[in-house]
Order: sequence, then C-alpha cells, then structure tokens
Amino acid sequence: MEKRSGIVGFTGTFRESVADVKDGSKVVFTGSVAVCTPFIELLAYTVRDRGFDMLYVPRADAKEARKIKKIENIGYSVVDEKGNPENPDAVVVLGGLAMPKFGCPPEDVVRMIKDLSGGKKPKIVGVGFMNIFESAGWDKKIKFDTLMDTTMEVVIK
Repeated sequence: MEKRSGIVGFTGTFRESVADVKDGSKVVFTGSVAVCTPFIELLAYTVRDRGFDMLYVPRADAKEARKIKKIENIGYSVVDEKGNPENPDAVVVLGGLAMPKFGCPPEDVVRMIKDLSGGKKPKIVGVGFMNIFESAGWDKKIKFDTLMDTTMEVVIK
C-alpha cells in the first residue's frame, strides 16, 4: 500500500491505475447521479491525452449512458448525448454507488459489467472516498483490479 496526498495524488494514482489500458480504448465510468459526476469529469481530464472513448453510466443503468467530451475552455464534461457502453476495456466504479442514499446494490454493478462486457474481461477500477467500498462490503462483491481510496480533510479558517 502506498499513500499519496492532494489532488495530484488522486489524479496521478488514477492515471497510473489505467496505464496498462491501451490508448484509444473504451472506458466506462459508473457512479451516482450528481455526487460522482464532477469526480468523473476530473478523472476524464486526467487521461485526456490517451484518446479514450469515455462514457458515463449513471447508477449502473446502461441505457442511460452518456458521452464524456472535451468542451473547449471548460474541460471534460458529461454531455446529453447517448453513447454505447458495450465492450468496455475498463470500467471505473465510483464509491457514491455504495452510499445507501445515492447508489444501487453492488449486484446491479456486477450485472452491468457482465452485460456490457460481451465475454471479455475489462479492467475494473474502484474509486472511492473514506473507505466506502470496504464499509459497504463491495470489495467482497466486485472483483476490482485496482481499488483507490481517498480521504478528504477540510480546515475552516
């Protein structure tokens, strides 16, 4: 286990976690509505030079898949344009899904991955905060290839 800090630690760790995914591959992010979206957009920016075809699947509901695109002078954003999440090379699961109020059962994520994969094995990356995957028991139900956990700390001055 290695510890890193700050935004650069977070984004750099994600970049390294998908280093073995071929340039131009399809990367599907899944997370909770609103809560995970800004993190997904930040992570998409992190790998902007990889030529990935990136999509966001809210609440592991593949029929709601939307494209993630670069918007000039803004950054990377989930756009209101449907996309095809089938046959991903990597699936990034955000921890908001493991939160009872915002998420879904882990079985929904497992089913989504199986349905989309078409028999091939995508790389599964978990991106969570404050040990949410472990606390919710998802680390025992989803076979993550990499599991990132981030802790946030706020200081008011």
